Amino acid sequence: MVSQHGILLAVNIISDHFGPIVSKVCGCLLRHGALSLLEIGRRLELSPAQVKNSLLILIQHNCVQAYTSPRGGGDKTVTLYLAIFDNVLHRLRFSKFLSVVRVDIPESEVLLEGLLQNGRLTFEQLVERTIFKVPEGSPLPTREEIRMNFNKLVYAHYVERCPKSEPFFDPLAVEQPTSTRKRAPKIVEAVLSLEQKVVSTAALSDAERFSQIPYFMEGSSSANDGHHAVAGNKRKHEALEVDEEDSIIAESEFLWRINFERFIFCLKKKFCAERKKAKMRLGTLAIWEAFFEANVTNNDNKTVTSPIDGILERVGQKEGGTSMTLDQIISVLNDLECTSTTNNPEEFTFDLNKLVETCRNDEIESLVKKKHGQEAYTIFRLLLKQGCPVETDEITDRTILDKQVVHETLYKLWKDEYIDSERVPSTSGTGTGSTQFFVWRVKNIYREHFMDHLYHAALNLRQMINYMAELLLEGSKDEIKLRNRKNILVLALTRHDESLMLFHDF
Repeated sequence: MVSQHGILLAVNIISDHFGPIVSKVCGCLLRHGALSLLEIGRRLELSPAQVKNSLLILIQHNCVQAYTSPRGGGDKTVTLYLAIFDNVLHRLRFSKFLSVVRVDIPESEVLLEGLLQNGRLTFEQLVERTIFKVPEGSPLPTREEIRMNFNKLVYAHYVERCPKSEPFFDPLAVEQPTSTRKRAPKIVEAVLSLEQKVVSTAALSDAERFSQIPYFMEGSSSANDGHHAVAGNKRKHEALEVDEEDSIIAESEFLWRINFERFIFCLKKKFCAERKKAKMRLGTLAIWEAFFEANVTNNDNKTVTSPIDGILERVGQKEGGTSMTLDQIISVLNDLECTSTTNNPEEFTFDLNKLVETCRNDEIESLVKKKHGQEAYTIFRLLLKQGCPVETDEITDRTILDKQVVHETLYKLWKDEYIDSERVPSTSGTGTGSTQFFVWRVKNIYREHFMDHLYHAALNLRQMINYMAELLLEGSKDEIKLRNRKNILVLALTRHDESLMLFHDF
């Protein structure tokens, strides 16, 4: 469930990009879950045409997923619309997505920009847009060049085929199998939200999502092939006709969009690489950078895997890398917690999620320290590491703090909803009566509470940026000062978004 400030942030983003009516529809879906077109209109008192146009815009830009679901008895179904909160937030990161492709596949940047601006396009539309964007006097790219650059994006999984437009999803049918497996061994499974279930149902298979546009070479058959059999020529001609037909369908009918998962993984990998760099020596840093540069493409968004040959090749390109031996490099990789895989000892894997978890704890502990001081930081860190209820006297003993200070600090953390307290009855050893003492533990929802603060801060920054933009439009004597303030706020929002991704996306 999205927090209140998370919904307000999403509505603010949609309002800036598509206007107030579209943002009202998006906010209604985020607050009330999946709704039909009539239900949305009834709640917002909008006309069917306004609701329909708003939904079309949100679907076009991947912010809403439509699906059919059973309604009432019999075979009756209804089309419901579900807001995809993650995709709305991703609209903050379009510049970061472009920078990823600018480094990896610079020749495909214009194509990616077209999908970011327009949401979903066919290849035919992308070709028209690319040619239109060419500056006057510059040579126009050929269709085959554009196709080749587009297929590079598909091959790298930066772009994917759009999911099914209205898949059938029955929540009761999805939940039914779990109740019938009573005798199955207990396995801890992540509980999926309705949004995740619907997105999973609508998704195509990987073979379909990343199927490249086929090449069709004209003039493949030649008039000089008269010595071939007539039947053979006929089969070749039919095959060419099929290839041409497939190519036309792929270019004009299939819709394509950004693969957000791939870009978030790239940003996650970059974040982890940068986060660990600050504490490294020069030689270790070269090996760490080489490890990430040699990363092989895989579908796992939790780890980075690199072959030792690729690491050696890139280490040799670094300053002082040629003098490093294989044993030295492997020793440093092990120190960096890059472990060789069991299936292939020649490959090394680094667990991104482990580092992300550490960074999350560091962020929260840092906030507690800034807000409540060193004592609060020490106590919160102790409770976080213990992971279970800790008695007040034990906290005092282990932190070596004054008892009065411990009591005051625990009250501050409890009031700020970082920790929970519980009274536990204890029978005295003498048997003359019973006493009570308090135990403390970190709240299960402390991260959700922290994320709501992040959403609130991002919303405040966006509102301040919009206010500065309005003042600039009105005209002011202090235009340079206002522009500088706006640029500082934009930079602050960009940096703040890294914390949002750390807790919400990584």
